[in-house]
Order: sequence, then structure tokens, then C-alpha cells
Amino acid sequence: MESWLDLSVPVVSGMPVYPGDPQVEVERALRVATDGVNVLALHLGSQSGTHVDAPYHVDSAWPALDALPPERFAGPAVVADLQGLPARSPITPELLGPALSLLRLQPGAILLVATGWSAYWGTDAYLDHPWLTPEAMRALIGASVRTVGVDALSVDPTGEPDLPAHRVLCGAGGVIAENLTGLDRVLAAQREGRPVEVFLFPLHLPGADGAPIRAMARVGRRAG
Repeated sequence: MESWLDLSVPVVSGMPVYPGDPQVEVERALRVATDGVNVLALHLGSQSGTHVDAPYHVDSAWPALDALPPERFAGPAVVADLQGLPARSPITPELLGPALSLLRLQPGAILLVATGWSAYWGTDAYLDHPWLTPEAMRALIGASVRTVGVDALSVDPTGEPDLPAHRVLCGAGGVIAENLTGLDRVLAAQREGRPVEVFLFPLHLPGADGAPIRAMARVGRRAG
């Protein structure tokens, strides 16, 4: 049967953020007992939690979030199984080889990179994630990929100021989703031959560099 998988981290006070980004605060602003309704007050950055990056994130001359076509945020998914890599490992085109073969059969598909690093969410080790090389991003663009999602803090090494992998994909009008979680379940569905669609729709923030998302995967029936 068809099933849905939530690939998002919960938004809570004090959650991990990229070094230097605004801290997340979630507070009760109104209460039924005193105000007649329950309402939360939220303070967070555009890159908080599971989120997408628009090209504008790394270059003010590139498209902002609301200028991108909706199809950047939804479509069939291919998962690259890169679990077990050492800390701070570069992800090269060679490591993406099996996924690239699948992507060439599905032009326009979204690539999900499963490193397994979401297991370290909330710990110092989460900063030491594997990262994609610029060459890997160019190979993905050559396979018609314009949306890449990772279960890690960034597609570049955390602390790398130039963000070269971001610049390659975003320079091609692409979108990056970061801080995904639970990609092992999507990978298992792919191994079973079940079709997977992913949905990464952001908040509607005009002129934004990015926005939090509720990342979801829809897993279909096994072919045959």
C-alpha cells in the first residue's frame, strides 16, 4: 500500500542550528485558559531545522525562493546510499555512480543523499558530516538534477566560507534541502523497488534565501 514518511526534524527551542545562525525559540504566547485560544510565538532563522536553500542564499544576484518554479520542490526521488562514510568525507562523482545511473533514467528527479549522519543530530559529531564536492554537483547537473537533499547540516563542510557545492548547484538554478532525517526508510523502499516521490515545499517568504519545510516522502506500491 501507499505510505507517507516524515523526513523532517521537530522545530523546538534550543534545537541545533548552523554556527552563527539565529537560535530557535518556541514559546506559548496565548493560552485557552486566559486568552481563549492557544497560539505559539516562534523565533527562528530561514535556515532553521529541515529547510531548503534558494540560489539567493549564496549570491544576491541569483533567484530568491519565491522566484523558483514549484517543480523544484517536488518530484520522483532517487536515494544515494552513502551510509558508513568516515567523518568529513568528500562525496565524489564516483561515490554517486549508482545513483547517477538511476538519475539518468529519470530526468528531473530529486536526489536524496543518505549519509546516516542524522543519527548524530543534537551532538557535536553532527558538524563532522560528509560533504559533496563541486565535481559531484557538476555530475548531478549533467544528469539533469536541480534539487539535492542531504541528511546533514550542509552539502559543504560546516565552516567552509566559500560554499563551493552550494554555488555549483545554485548557480544552475538549483535547490538544496538540508537536515533531512530518516532517509534509511526511503532507501529501504527504493531497494524494494517501490516508487518514491518527495515533497519539500517551503514557507512562502517573498525574497527569501530559504525557508523551513515539512519534508515528506510518498512511497508507492512495488512494481508488478
